[in-house]
Amino acid sequence: MRQLSTLPAVWMVLLVIASLTLVGCPKPPSIGQPGESAVTPGSGPAGSAATGPSGPSTGTEPSVSRPSVPAETPLGSAGGPGAGMGLGPGGSGGAGASSQGAGTSPLKDIYFDYDRFAILEDQKATLNQDAAWLKANPAVKVTIEGHCDERGATEYNLGLGERRARAVKEYLTAAGIAADRMTTISYGKERPLVLGHDENAWKWNRRVHFTLVAR
Repeated sequence: MRQLSTLPAVWMVLLVIASLTLVGCPKPPSIGQPGESAVTPGSGPAGSAATGPSGPSTGTEPSVSRPSVPAETPLGSAGGPGAGMGLGPGGSGGAGASSQGAGTSPLKDIYFDYDRFAILEDQKATLNQDAAWLKANPAVKVTIEGHCDERGATEYNLGLGERRARAVKEYLTAAGIAADRMTTISYGKERPLVLGHDENAWKWNRRVHFTLVAR
């Protein structure tokens, strides 16, 4: 009878222990799907390294603006490479010398055939315009520069450039320009007007260029 009477007390102790154990256990966290504002691996604010300032990266390099190749222009025209940029003539044939600084020339370049220094027929009209400008500005002195394209030896091109410069000086002298107003120099292939390795560049570099001499 005593054993039977102690059973309820034992069960009561076990129930108390079980209830205390359940109260002390932490509640496991709930796992759900991330919402629209959730931060997931690789995400971040706009402009972060993951996306860039203008959207997802495509893996290609940005495009770079590069200089364009000079357009085809008839030889001897004032609109050739360097016109208006200090590289070529580009000036008005009637501009007065008083408005030109030292080294700046309104005179137009004269172009030549490959390995030749004879004045071409289609260049004589341009050269006549240069002569007319020099006659209208008798106080001006000029340096006549001979240039060549990149082909050939350096020494050979220096000689060829000098012959081109002298041919132009002789033409202008015959046209009535005093020889003592003109000096010649050759740069050979050392000062190309247009960089390149084909006829599109070479034809602009076989030339005579005029530089005004400071007074």
